[in-house]
Amino acid sequence: VPDVEVIDYASARKPDAPSGTARELAEALADVRKASTVRPVSEVSGVPGTRGAAVGTGEGVQVHALRLPSYILSCEALFGLPDERLTIRHDAGSSAAPYVAGTLLAIRRVQEVTGLVRGLDALMD
Repeated sequence: VPDVEVIDYASARKPDAPSGTARELAEALADVRKASTVRPVSEVSGVPGTRGAAVGTGEGVQVHALRLPSYILSCEALFGLPDERLTIRHDAGSSAAPYVAGTLLAIRRVQEVTGLVRGLDALMD
C-alpha cells in the first residue's frame, strides 16, 4: 500500500519526537513502499509543519508526534486506499513488562549473533 503515515503518541514529558520506534518504523516503511498517490506535502497549503515530517528515504513517510499527558507510549501505522483504511497500533503500558520480554529474548539469543544487531526483529524466528 503506497499511502501510509505514522502517528507517535507519548507522555508530555518524553523529550524526543518522534520516538525511536516511530522513526525506525517510518524508515522501514519508506524503504519498501511505492510512490505515494496523495498530494505531495510541498503542495499542501496552510500552516507549515501541520502535515508532520517526512522520515526515511525517497519521499519518506509522514510522521506525526503527539506529546500529551495521559499517553504512555503508542505507535500507529495508518495505510489508506480509496474507500478503505488499515490501522496497525501498538500500545505499551507504564510497566516494564513489554521491555523485559524483549530484553530476555536478546539475552537468550546473544551468543547466536556476530557483530552489532539492531532491533528485536532481527532476533525473532
